[in-house]
Amino acid sequence: MFRHGGKRSGAGRRCKYGEPTQPLRVPRSVVQDIERWLGEQAPILASIRESVRWPTVTPIPLELALYAARIPAGYPSPVDDLVENQIDLNQHLIRHPEATFFVKVSGDSMLGIGIHPGDLLVVDRLLEATHGKVVIAVVDNELTVKRLHCRNGQIRLLAENEDYPAINLAEGADLQILGVVTNVIHSL
Repeated sequence: MFRHGGKRSGAGRRCKYGEPTQPLRVPRSVVQDIERWLGEQAPILASIRESVRWPTVTPIPLELALYAARIPAGYPSPVDDLVENQIDLNQHLIRHPEATFFVKVSGDSMLGIGIHPGDLLVVDRLLEATHGKVVIAVVDNELTVKRLHCRNGQIRLLAENEDYPAINLAEGADLQILGVVTNVIHSL
């Protein structure tokens, strides 16, 4: 059944400013002047954006039992009821709470490393995005999760699914790394 009209997830124009925009009606004769002025203001706007603090929330400890026994993925073994310790999932999954955010995945370009549509990614903005890391990137105003490949001065973003080509970034391409993926929360 086809659905027409109304709001559709992922539909609409992509914003090149990295935040929601608001339409403003201006005379056509001044559009180029306004666009040129906005381009001149880009470094100032970027420095303001970098100085803004992201909201932080101090996580409430969530301590759960961590059993001493390892669970074999092969043949069953006797159950060990000995609780080894308590584990706080915040401490286990989040290294820098003030610089960590979560994002849900859409698409299947990263299936090869176990990132599925609907998975929740834990992303750390303080970690250095180096060769081989899985990153959240903005390329020409499009958000994506890919493996960062930096060799011989060439930067590429690689999918982990052979159905998707690599994204080769030409010099001067608009690339922004939002953070490094540290964990994948995947429901069964």
